[in-house]
Amino acid sequence: MHSKAGKKNERVDFLFQTRLKIIQSDDLFPFSLDSVLLSRFVYVPIRQGRLVDLCTGNGAVPFLLSQRTRGRITGVEIQPEVCDLAVRGAALNCLEDQVDFICGDAKKLPEKMGRHLCDVVTCNPPYFTKEAARDTKMNPHLAVARHEILITLTDVVRTAALLLKQGGRLAMVHRPERLAEILSVMQESGIEPKKLQMIHPRKGRQANMLLIEGTAGGRPGLTVLPPIVVYDRNGHYTEDVWPEK
Repeated sequence: MHSKAGKKNERVDFLFQTRLKIIQSDDLFPFSLDSVLLSRFVYVPIRQGRLVDLCTGNGAVPFLLSQRTRGRITGVEIQPEVCDLAVRGAALNCLEDQVDFICGDAKKLPEKMGRHLCDVVTCNPPYFTKEAARDTKMNPHLAVARHEILITLTDVVRTAALLLKQGGRLAMVHRPERLAEILSVMQESGIEPKKLQMIHPRKGRQANMLLIEGTAGGRPGLTVLPPIVVYDRNGHYTEDVWPEK
């Protein structure tokens, strides 16, 4: 379902398999299945806690996490036009008492919010290096969302390490070809990789995304979960993605 929102080229969609709503713009990067799977994958404290979502976009992950925890959730987005969608989306869903958004550089958040105060940090970061940024001439908003123009994988992990309490969790969705780099940067930053899950577009196809969670100051020991297969042979979502109720 979608209907017109308040500004030109905007619409209001339902968030995947929920009654939550999200404001999207044809001119800006939309939320994707990546964010949905990340919000399901990450450990969250149920009753309380401090959660931060870096590179939050239009707020999909914070909105979805609000259904799993009563903790306070802050999303951080550097692009003002995109952050405005998230702020208005929180109001649309009556979540202002639980979810707030900061428009700014995520790398500066530890100094603004305070170090080692967070229980959970999530991130659906730019997947591709700055050198691969072929979209810059087409759409600068898309380029920033997809490529490491303003923030890198290392920046994300080091920022999370400064935000997290001892024992706090960092969870990300990313690309399999960068797994070795992800593991290395997490361990160098004091976040021990603890949980990994591969996402395959179809059965028999190579993974094209991964979910990973690490613990600040955690002990070594990585659990690899059964893979997620997104589409069945008919092009419909599998029960991994759209469980029957």
